[in-house]
Amino acid sequence: MTKTQASTDQLIATIIQGIDDVKGEDIQLLDLREIDNTVCDYFVICTGSSNTQVNAISGSVQKIVSKELKDKPFNVEGQGNSEWVLMDYVNVVVHIFQKHVRDYYDIESLWGDAKITEINPA
Repeated sequence: MTKTQASTDQLIATIIQGIDDVKGEDIQLLDLREIDNTVCDYFVICTGSSNTQVNAISGSVQKIVSKELKDKPFNVEGQGNSEWVLMDYVNVVVHIFQKHVRDYYDIESLWGDAKITEINPA
């Protein structure tokens, strides 16, 4: 179990680095482990300012996770319109939104029981 947690922590840190590398904004980590019947352990949520930036964030995350951890997402959804891209790394799901879509769906409120951590990369 310790090995899995360490690799999950590494995955989260690497995902956040990939987001930060292309100036993703308003990064939040939702810890879902204490909530019953969740699909994963963590959500990483961030905002991009345009279709181009949302795609750049998605590409950056995939590239750095592949390079550093030799891992790839189980599935990626939403790259067609790039308003909301979801990247499924099984234990960690990454949501990359444009601001208006993030405001509309407000998934942080939907998962209000989750422990939410604001991420402010250096």
